Amino acid sequence: MLTGAMTLGIASTAQAAESDDDACAPEAYAMALRYQQQSAEIDALQRQGYALATAKLQQKIAAHPDADNLAIMTDLDETVIDNSALLVRDMQACHDFTGWDTWKVWEREGHPRLIPGARAFLNYADSQGVTIFYVSDRYEENKAKTLETLQSLRLPQINEAQVRLLGPSKGDRRAAIQRDHELILQLGDSLADFSSDFHHANLDEQHRLVSEGDAHFGDDWIMFPNASYGSWSDAELEAWSAPLKTH
Repeated sequence: MLTGAMTLGIASTAQAAESDDDACAPEAYAMALRYQQQSAEIDALQRQGYALATAKLQQKIAAHPDADNLAIMTDLDETVIDNSALLVRDMQACHDFTGWDTWKVWEREGHPRLIPGARAFLNYADSQGVTIFYVSDRYEENKAKTLETLQSLRLPQINEAQVRLLGPSKGDRRAAIQRDHELILQLGDSLADFSSDFHHANLDEQHRLVSEGDAHFGDDWIMFPNASYGSWSDAELEAWSAPLKTH
């Protein structure tokens, strides 16, 4: 019996090794995608982010009682809309979505969901006379489809002028908005959504810039969680140096 178990164990080990060799590399994204798409914690964090954004917007409107040119700037993907269905489909097809070669088709044909709290916040901004700029690195060539998608989600102020897609850098698009508007709030899921200082910064530099700019976060910069992709995705992990023990 023991010999049989050992033989079975050796065979199972060999099969496992073979399976590892044949493994689908994009399956490594599964836990992050489960968290982003299915966890109640992400739902809570997104709602919390929009509750904070609403409170901060109320404060900033009150601080500018005579202003008629107040504006907010928000990213779209993983901030206002949830594209996780595309990423999961690609992963399940063993296709690495970080090559972004399926993204244009998704822009044209996909059906993203709204992030919880997004529509209520944006409708509140609209009701207060605040101009909303949707600034995204979605492709300009698919702008008509992006506008159609956003309109189908019943978001306010969706038009050619206020939806600004990939072309000029986000920094340049931000500067263009600020020429005619007082930008009082920004929303995004990536640090580069808030300042061009982050755009080419490595992770160490990003951490330094976050520390130096910490007064912005939770005030005029509202960050949303995105575990699916980002500039951190190839970062080396730090492990406990102690040998593994159980019990």
